[in-house]
Amino acid sequence: MESEDDMHDANDVESLEDFASGDTAIDSDDAVDADYEFIDNDSDDSDDFASRRHLPNYTILSEADILQRQEDDISRISTVLSISRVEAGILLRHYNWSVSKVNDEWFADEEKVRKAVGLLERPVVEFPNAREMTCGICFETLPSNEMNAASCGHPFCNSCWAGYVGTAINDGPGCLMLRCPDPSCSAAVGQDMINAVASKEDKEKYARYFLRSYIEDNRKAKWCPAPGCDYAVDYVVGSGGYDVTCRCSHGFCWNCTEEAHRPVDCSTVARWILKNSAESENMNWILANSKPCPKCKRPIEKNQGCMHITCTPPCKFEFCWLCLGAWSDHGERTGGFYACNRYETAKQEGVYDEAEKRREMAKNSLERYTHYYERWATNQSSRQKALADLQQMQNVHLEKLSDVQCQPESQLKFIIEAWLQIVECRRVLKWTYAYGYYLPEHEHAKRQFFEYLQGEAEAGLERLHQCAEKELQVYLNAEGPSKDFNEFRTKLAGLTSVTRNYFENLVRALENGLSDVDSHGACSRSTSSKSMGGGSSKGRRGKGAASKSAGPSRNTDDSSYWSCEHCTYANAKSANMCQMCHRRR
Repeated sequence: MESEDDMHDANDVESLEDFASGDTAIDSDDAVDADYEFIDNDSDDSDDFASRRHLPNYTILSEADILQRQEDDISRISTVLSISRVEAGILLRHYNWSVSKVNDEWFADEEKVRKAVGLLERPVVEFPNAREMTCGICFETLPSNEMNAASCGHPFCNSCWAGYVGTAINDGPGCLMLRCPDPSCSAAVGQDMINAVASKEDKEKYARYFLRSYIEDNRKAKWCPAPGCDYAVDYVVGSGGYDVTCRCSHGFCWNCTEEAHRPVDCSTVARWILKNSAESENMNWILANSKPCPKCKRPIEKNQGCMHITCTPPCKFEFCWLCLGAWSDHGERTGGFYACNRYETAKQEGVYDEAEKRREMAKNSLERYTHYYERWATNQSSRQKALADLQQMQNVHLEKLSDVQCQPESQLKFIIEAWLQIVECRRVLKWTYAYGYYLPEHEHAKRQFFEYLQGEAEAGLERLHQCAEKELQVYLNAEGPSKDFNEFRTKLAGLTSVTRNYFENLVRALENGLSDVDSHGACSRSTSSKSMGGGSSKGRRGKGAASKSAGPSRNTDDSSYWSCEHCTYANAKSANMCQMCHRRR
């Protein structure tokens, strides 16, 4: 492992490779030969915030794409089953737009499907061939050209049809399953009837419901949850990670539709969000920082002054803050205004143990939650700032830098890639604090190893962020081409690659529950974490690796294991290569 000074010297490419291969448990070949590409859903990768090394396991669909797919599915069913397009649409809608399900059910028992969906082979009643007919709803006798019927043949006037259809459409998407107005009839009412009798506004609403049902009833597709976004995501179920990035630049989890949250699972995210918004933390704060008035029981916060407390009107009870006794029983003989010997005596006798323990527990719980929440929120703010800086770089600074340094913009994409990586890493780092909060307290080895990994990730990201934010300004403000701009390119590209590799391995390790940490590795890992500054991550920004002076591999208490000097993993004695970082013994 490189020394801390070497770690901070990002100009040294070898130190970058050591950082990726040693401290981060990444093969050096990956750090050097890493090739990656960005999702280009909008034909302009400079407008996309998300970057991936592999092809995505999902497709972003616009409304036009959805409509085209919908039309293709309807045509396919209509052709295969030899039914009208309207009937094909009703069938697909009933079976949640699953073409295979429609085919299977239809050919298994066509009669059963027709009955369930409301597709009649022949009319229930023959449509009268008369000049005038009586409407079954308003009972008005009207000319036959003002009457209409669904496939069942029950005649109703156009005015009643319009009212029936309009009411159903205004009630919501349930209009897609509309049946004949006759109470005894289950015939489906298709889009052809809607187009014949509904108003223009109602037709548009129905068409909108029909289009949206293709996504909302389809288990493989979901709408992007970003406000105002009309894109949908078609996901390959069972293909791995759930994180997706829409064309609107919003990243979210396809499984729970919350923002993208790797390496934390969906249940942990739900618990964390609920905790952030719940009243439980308010009660913890009240319990930890206030005491109830002995008379009216209202909570009182004491933030300064002496021990003489007067409750607010109408109570106005005067009492001692320490022992909660009436102030009339206090004075010089009980310790004065700033002490209470009654409280000290009672405390020694154990009278206040339970209340004080409860208050102390509430305070510790609140402090622990605040520690993680503040860092979670800080990284969220940093990510938002990085997104704004990325947009500024794309829209303004990139063109300026191209002019100043006489470089084509295509040669400056490494800067955009660096900012994309910063945005992604800020998101990952943010959620590691939620992960840490729910990491069981009794798993000391895992907690120490997690805090070490988290601290290293934070330090590496800070170096990348500082290089992209501060050092780039020198070249932006230069009056002409800089001789060392190519060195800066190498440095920033190297930091981007190293940071990406580290965070990818960090995410994998956390998603696996830090399974490589076991009881055999606890002793060596605990010792190593201390020697590498692996205590609490609080205040560890900028502090990274330990020195190589740690010496040769240290044996664990169990002689059947040996500890890797690069990543501290406890390997079986028979192994010649570390199972975590793949370094030879």
